[in-house]
Amino acid sequence: MVRGRRKKRAEARPEPPPGPRARARKHEREDEPSVDKARGSPAGLARLLPGVLERLGRKARVLLQLGIRCGAALGLAAFVGILHWIHLTTLFENDRRFSHLSTLEREMSFRNEMGLYYSYFKTIVEAPSFLEGLWMIMNDRLTEYPLVINTVKRFHLYPEVVLAYWYRAFIGIMNLFGIQTKACWNVTREGFPREVESCEGLGDPAYFYVDVIFILNGLMVGLLFIYAAYLSETQVGGLITVLCYFFNHGEATRVMWTPPLRESFAYPFLVLQMYILTMILRTSNNFRKHYIALCLANVAFMLPWQFAQFILFTQVASLFPMYVVGYIEPNKFQKITLINMVSVFLCCVLMFGNPMYLSSYYSSSLLMTWVIILKRNKIHRIGISELNFWIRLSDIIAARILRYADFDTLMYTCAPESYFMEQVAIRDVFGALTTNTYLRKQLLEHGELVFHTLQLLAFAALAILILRLKLFLTPHMCVMASLICSRQLFGWLFYKVRFENVIFGILTVMSVQGCINLQNQWKIKGEFINLPQEELLQWIKHNTRPDAVFAGAMPIMASVKLSTLRPIVNHPHYEDADLRARTKIVYSVYSRKSAKEVRDKLLELHVNYYILEEAWCFVKTKPGCSMLEIWDLEDPSNAASPSLCSSLLQDERPYFTTMFYNAMYRVLKVNREVDYIKVL
Repeated sequence: MVRGRRKKRAEARPEPPPGPRARARKHEREDEPSVDKARGSPAGLARLLPGVLERLGRKARVLLQLGIRCGAALGLAAFVGILHWIHLTTLFENDRRFSHLSTLEREMSFRNEMGLYYSYFKTIVEAPSFLEGLWMIMNDRLTEYPLVINTVKRFHLYPEVVLAYWYRAFIGIMNLFGIQTKACWNVTREGFPREVESCEGLGDPAYFYVDVIFILNGLMVGLLFIYAAYLSETQVGGLITVLCYFFNHGEATRVMWTPPLRESFAYPFLVLQMYILTMILRTSNNFRKHYIALCLANVAFMLPWQFAQFILFTQVASLFPMYVVGYIEPNKFQKITLINMVSVFLCCVLMFGNPMYLSSYYSSSLLMTWVIILKRNKIHRIGISELNFWIRLSDIIAARILRYADFDTLMYTCAPESYFMEQVAIRDVFGALTTNTYLRKQLLEHGELVFHTLQLLAFAALAILILRLKLFLTPHMCVMASLICSRQLFGWLFYKVRFENVIFGILTVMSVQGCINLQNQWKIKGEFINLPQEELLQWIKHNTRPDAVFAGAMPIMASVKLSTLRPIVNHPHYEDADLRARTKIVYSVYSRKSAKEVRDKLLELHVNYYILEEAWCFVKTKPGCSMLEIWDLEDPSNAASPSLCSSLLQDERPYFTTMFYNAMYRVLKVNREVDYIKVL
């Protein structure tokens, strides 16, 4: 009975209707014996195979399309890179006929500081071994005699060190296989000697040096295409950037005229750095490799060029407002700032503790930004009245210090409308600071476009202040031109007008003046020749002792150091304070000081010979810029005295003795007391 009741009670208990999951489990239980039986059988595999093949086919098609797009982009990048390399080499050859110059003429063509940089490459190349050459330039007594300086630390010579190593390795490998690396012949020319030997090919050090620079800048334009294509999300945008760059080539770079300058090595890595930074700003999930790549690009940009830190300072100045108003996530901005700080530290270590890296505006801005990041929670807790108070107080202090208040400014700043706008702006900034990250991401998108706009404004300000810095503005404008192809920004235009028509019209307008600019560049024809300087250098090499110390104008000093290996006391790298003091003493020959005073100062610098250039005595480029006008401003006590340079040209005795002269140069021996007493 008990068993029956239990059975009946169990039968009477209603079961709930099976849900989807229950039904699925029931179905699996029902099919389980057949599945187990079919597992591994040909019939089971036959049923599974079509689905697997379909998935693989879909993935293969996606990867194939992606590979085709990537392959096409890389192919176009390689094409425009090679095109730019050919363009640079053609312009360089047309300008000075580099292939027909002798070794001395090629060295003389590296004017001013370019010759100074190339001299260290030459030192390592001609040394018995690479390490001995590296030791020689790190313990240099020729550049600022009698001081011993580390020129790698002072002049940012990592490019020359790397190129010299590559050259020695290249020559070693070619010699090992018996491959000829250069061809030499005699060239007949005017002047003495009538025939000089000229060598062409990568086996010639000067040829190797400039060719690597042109290859690097060719790769830079290929990278510029990829960068602009990524920013605009279309390869057409990348092509527009490249065309803009070519059409404005003379305003975008000067590497074809001045290959050894630091910017020729550094700028390609700035393009890489900004491309990586754009990827970091655009994507929400960044991998560690992106930040490592950004760090390496920063280091590669800063090591060759002392000015690079100032450009990166403008980046920090562009990113910080974005952080304040929420165009960039705090965590991402914190990582970018940390990477920049690590980059500065690495450069400081690699540059043997060069204090310039730690005392620059860039380093200071990073430190202050890091402090603000760490204290951002406190900033968020500041009330609107307190924030308003500090901002108004800073305005008052600035007005008191700068004293810019006048009738017009007061009429503007005291107007109720102006006050209302200030309140609104403060409220918006405070609102952005206190809004959470998710809402900021929803309201404020395309942070990388905001960054590029702010960076463009920074480059424009630099170009206005210093004309040659348009070399940053013009390429960045070319990159921004690619955004005309962005459907996110100009999709409303493409709905009304065909996309192809818009692009064709833009390219047509660009091509009119662009082709004229290119033709003007191709028309530049020249041939380097400077017989007076060649005579001077030949005289120094054959008529002075190897340890004779020279002084003179900065441009010629670089050539003396490069081509004669004689010690010099001043040079064109003018950033060091001690060197500026030395150069001021050297340039006193073009002042109104007495000959004895100048002679005594030169002897204190251990100068044996002074190279006087007559043009520096009289020629001026614009009002107030002649040497006499500069010295009259610097030394007003001697303003009524005659020009020392003119006096030396008439009669240099007894404090100096003319040893050599030609149409441009005069070599004066600096006499000691014993020397001219004997003459008397």
